[in-house]
Amino acid sequence: MFEAENIKHAYLKISKRVKDFLLSEKSREFFIFLFFFLVAGGFWLLQTLNNDYETEFSVPVRLRKVPDNVVITSEPPSKLQVRVKDKGTVLLNYMLGKSFYPVTIDFEEYGRDNGNSVRIYASRFAKEITSQLKASTQLLSIKPDTLEYIYSTGVSKRVPVRLQGAIRAERQYYFPDTIFEPDSVLMYAPQEILDTIEVAYTQHVTLENVSDTVTRQLSLQARKGVKFVPSVTRMTLPVDIYTEKTVEVPLRGVNFPADKVLRAFPSKVEITFQVGVSRFREITAEDFHLYVTYEELLHLGSGKYTVVLRNVPEGVSHVRFNPAQVDFLIEQVAPGYGDL
Repeated sequence: MFEAENIKHAYLKISKRVKDFLLSEKSREFFIFLFFFLVAGGFWLLQTLNNDYETEFSVPVRLRKVPDNVVITSEPPSKLQVRVKDKGTVLLNYMLGKSFYPVTIDFEEYGRDNGNSVRIYASRFAKEITSQLKASTQLLSIKPDTLEYIYSTGVSKRVPVRLQGAIRAERQYYFPDTIFEPDSVLMYAPQEILDTIEVAYTQHVTLENVSDTVTRQLSLQARKGVKFVPSVTRMTLPVDIYTEKTVEVPLRGVNFPADKVLRAFPSKVEITFQVGVSRFREITAEDFHLYVTYEELLHLGSGKYTVVLRNVPEGVSHVRFNPAQVDFLIEQVAPGYGDL
């Protein structure tokens, strides 16, 4: 109740002040000034709009009568920028109420005898645009000055999606895989373009110090005369952390004569490497191959062999050997040695 009385009292007080102002001498002077100010502003605006000005308008572009077996791989511009000159009153009318009808490109008319690439000079549409303007309006320019579109008559092929960019994981982290959904897209293009493209690249991506799984919706990089279906892909970059593991792998001799055998000291080499935590148990000693051929040992000038890893399992990096060199000898054995 108290608050309602305060509000009512404040309202009455403000109403009285407004009423006193409107009935005062100062208020009459203010309204007289405002009236003449508006009249003067109106005359100034009419005089200003009676001058000539230049401005730009957009006119839509439509491509029509495209056959069902045709795929437009590079669309023509969606609009033309038209620059005109006229009095301000006319231009103001265009700006406030005038909507322009689209200029149309008839595929059958322009695309029949021009191969897979069609170029049309925008000046060919000047008459169609001028017919929508008042007689006093002067058409100064049309941009772009050339309209171009490229099409394919259903010719296509499927290409894989590849990432384009620079992505770096934080220290001790790495990307075990790059997953795209979809991982390939259908590419439509004229045959001469189709034969030169084998991959659909994504838009450029830059990521630094990544330590958690990344998921992005990416558009495929646009190429002139090419249409990808679909034109977007979902990229997932799973992140794993490196750990270190050590396994013992025997050094084996291959291509040895039947009466000779390799003796290495030590016979096994410790291999220490980095691998993601998710694959720690998967990678074992059987995934590494250490071997040396008889011919290689014959060409060595000393009794030490520098260890060479013949294969590196996927996901393994920073491989080290202990020892890096082993002593060896080629031992003569009796015929049938090692037979059961």
